[in-house]
Amino acid sequence: MIRIIILLALLTVACPARNSAAEVISSIVAVVNDELITSHDLSGEFQLMAREGNRKEPFKPDEMAKLRSLAINRLVDRRLVDQKIRELDIKVTEEEIRQSVEEVKKQNNFTQEKLVEALAGQGLSFDRYKAQIKEQLERLRLMSQEVKAKVQVTGKEILDYYQANRSKFGEQELYRARHILLAIPKDAKEADIAKIREKGEQILKEARAGGDFLELAKKYSDDPNVAKDGGDLGTFRKGDLLPEMEEVVLKLNAGEVSAPIRSKSGFHILKLEQKSLGNIKPLDDVKGEIEESIYRQKSEARFSQWVSELRKNAAVEIRNP
Repeated sequence: MIRIIILLALLTVACPARNSAAEVISSIVAVVNDELITSHDLSGEFQLMAREGNRKEPFKPDEMAKLRSLAINRLVDRRLVDQKIRELDIKVTEEEIRQSVEEVKKQNNFTQEKLVEALAGQGLSFDRYKAQIKEQLERLRLMSQEVKAKVQVTGKEILDYYQANRSKFGEQELYRARHILLAIPKDAKEADIAKIREKGEQILKEARAGGDFLELAKKYSDDPNVAKDGGDLGTFRKGDLLPEMEEVVLKLNAGEVSAPIRSKSGFHILKLEQKSLGNIKPLDDVKGEIEESIYRQKSEARFSQWVSELRKNAAVEIRNP
């Protein structure tokens, strides 16, 4: 999919085309301040929603009713925004549109010919695409004028976000552990596996009784490499171990030893030796990124509220099918 311009959820990138004079309006689904929303508009919005959510027809009756309501409300909100743009006489120049198109080509490493080809694959002509760009820029200008200037991000909000999302900035829990591997031969029978498990339980008792886990790994591990290193698994992060081993080791406290864990290789007895935190980027290095993220979230919420207020003061009639 071509990257166009990142907009808020309410400002959908692909807006259905306006009805031409030659189109037959089969029915009116809503009226917004004397402007009509037709079944043709609704059909276009359905297609857009289907692409966005990867939905496929036919829809069940209850699903169809929900989708119809959602689609009409999106169309109403969009029409209100369009009306406000005209009321405030917000304009976008051809040069601004050209610059936006050039930015899209740069982001996607497209030539003009490649862009036109990609648009055709999405069912869009280049002229229609430019019209969509114009609509997006108008909405962004409206948003900046009506919403963004009124949104502020405080230092406390930045710090709180930083503390609550430390993993996003490089900080992850690090684990250091050892294990003892009791291999299960490929031709082992259930009785053989039971004996291996029993052996594991005996080793576990030794370990939990204060036995030196490193020496126990050297003594009992069937894998020579495991025995040689004293079962050292090194330092690892979540996602580095086998899922069945990771599920157990993440729940251990430093110094604890696990019961035998079954894997394709055999039974593993794990000892978590250390749990620590990795390095995290300093707040000053990510402050701008955090501020932008919070600013975007608050702008989206404020814009949604602004559209709701716009709707309260509008004459909106939604007609039943």
